[in-house]
Amino acid sequence: MNGENIYQDLKEIFFAAVNRVDPYRMIKRQLSVNNNTLSISTERETYNYDLSDFERIIVLGAGKATAKMALAMEELLGERLTEGLISVKGGHTEELSKIRTIEAGHPVPDENSVKAAREIAALARKGNEKTLFINLISGGGSALLSYPLETEKVRLTLKEKQETTKLLLASGADITEVNCIRKHISGIKGGRLAKLMYPAASVNLILSDVVGARLDSIASGLTVGDRTTYQDAFGIIEKYNLTEKVPLNVKELLKLGLEGEIEETPKPEDKLFEKVSNILIGTNLHAIIAAAKRAKALGYNTVTLSSMITGNVREAAGFYLAIAKDISREELLVKKPAAVIAGGETTVVLKGSGLGGRNQEMALWFLKGLSEDAEDTEDARNSGIYFLSAGTDGNDGPTDAAGAFASFQVMERAESINLNYEEYLENNDSYHFFEKTGFLFRTGPTNTNVCDIQVVIVV
Repeated sequence: MNGENIYQDLKEIFFAAVNRVDPYRMIKRQLSVNNNTLSISTERETYNYDLSDFERIIVLGAGKATAKMALAMEELLGERLTEGLISVKGGHTEELSKIRTIEAGHPVPDENSVKAAREIAALARKGNEKTLFINLISGGGSALLSYPLETEKVRLTLKEKQETTKLLLASGADITEVNCIRKHISGIKGGRLAKLMYPAASVNLILSDVVGARLDSIASGLTVGDRTTYQDAFGIIEKYNLTEKVPLNVKELLKLGLEGEIEETPKPEDKLFEKVSNILIGTNLHAIIAAAKRAKALGYNTVTLSSMITGNVREAAGFYLAIAKDISREELLVKKPAAVIAGGETTVVLKGSGLGGRNQEMALWFLKGLSEDAEDTEDARNSGIYFLSAGTDGNDGPTDAAGAFASFQVMERAESINLNYEEYLENNDSYHFFEKTGFLFRTGPTNTNVCDIQVVIVV
């Protein structure tokens, strides 16, 4: 097979995954309105709502995929829709008629994140028993709705929340741990939005960017009962040695929660959740199944591993490379040409001041492993191994790339311009490494988000 064709195949497999979880298509596929009945059908359940029971229908939402979801909802509801407001990442927008859009900061919240949260909270408080809220929730919602918790003793600022988020992201904490902290220093997360909407009914359509699709973690569980506590939150701060690094007000707020002076996040057994329907409409698993279908159509012997790959990018890269080497040596049951597909969300511990994201760094670790193989044996250079790691949202970390490719062609390009793997890895500067070699994977914003996709091809 021609190398250029294989890069094209990698792209096609990735975009098959992204298209399966396109938010607009999912809403149109799973929702319908007939004779004033809103029906929502998933693979497992069907929900029906008589819209004549409600005097007002209000759409709220936050996330990278929420604008496309909102566009579909406007088309479905038509004149039945009263009003709405969503918060999205800058550039992740659609032209909407009734639903207002605020573009806010991600992954670190900004002033627009606060504005959006306060305005959504105000709309939520307007609800009564004749109101139906339809919430459109997708990955990124945690940063896009930032509502610092305010108490009589402590008033958090946006800057303090920003600093805390940066510390957690750099520490290696996973998304569940990050969200636990977010819930307990927020006035809207951890089920608190559901509490603001009560006694109105809410239908919450959720696109998962969390490994395992845990509803209480997606966008920090805006409408889901929270089983974590202030004690859990403080334990995470201690676990990552951040006790003396987080802003004083954050530490004081968590201590007040520990002492019972701040009300806990609402728990799943709270009666308010009787008026709440949380419905999962798209996941990483859906995406990798679609990717595998496309890989088979392209002629590859295809294996899907898991939608729940986590851990440090270095270990994950080594795992994928080991599989690729076994296939290359014909030591596994999968025959060449082979495609191995998986997904999930890995973590990076930041040590340097470079630019990149977890997918680019994983690709760079994979490439380093290939180069070490090539030093051991010349045959390794001819082993036909290709790798792509990319974020389904089209943005990998604070960059304009979705991810990067790794192969022996990339390695040879790096050698020809004397790039040093260790230097770029030590500085967390994978973006500039792949920019110089010409193997960044740029898609632009996809307006969806279900974690990451990894594809290994061996020919």
